[in-house]
Amino acid sequence: MGLLALMLHAEARRKARRSPNGDFVPLADQDSNLWDSQMILEAETLLRQASGFGRIGRYQLEAALQSAHVYRRRTGESNWMEIVSLYDALVALGRSPVVATNRALAIAEVDGSQAGLDAMPDVATDARIAEYQPYWAARAELLARTGAHSEARQAYGMAIGLERDPAIRRFLQQRQASLRPDSPPISPGSTQTIKNPS
Repeated sequence: MGLLALMLHAEARRKARRSPNGDFVPLADQDSNLWDSQMILEAETLLRQASGFGRIGRYQLEAALQSAHVYRRRTGESNWMEIVSLYDALVALGRSPVVATNRALAIAEVDGSQAGLDAMPDVATDARIAEYQPYWAARAELLARTGAHSEARQAYGMAIGLERDPAIRRFLQQRQASLRPDSPPISPGSTQTIKNPS
């Protein structure tokens, strides 16, 4: 049930992930009117049914994260603390650089960009991260938000080199091109980075 709920949440946003010109649209900028409300309703129903069994698993938690993002976008209410708690539960199930990277982005929304950077997995101790595009894109975003634009530019360069999807590569190149020379930290905003691409 958790896996099906996760798949429905992902499929429900398919039409909103690309602009009419084929450009990648991150979750924070997606038009929620393009989301399939029926699929989201079905996903939510499955999540409620799954919770009734009292056995929490990975897919159920991942679907709950998607549900939380949908709720935030549709209501405008911040629920980042709850999202961090869901990532903490996923971390407890197993050490995954994907989960750790996304958890760091959520922490940045709660405690600031530097806290997010501090929570990022260490590329020196986990070789899987070296070729994981979202890690470098997330790192670049957080570095940019702290004003470390030179380092952010390098991290974006790594992400661009690892990305095969032309639309996502263009998105990352645009983010990289928008960077100025190192400057004071900028105000935190909605994280634009690629997470899952969702």
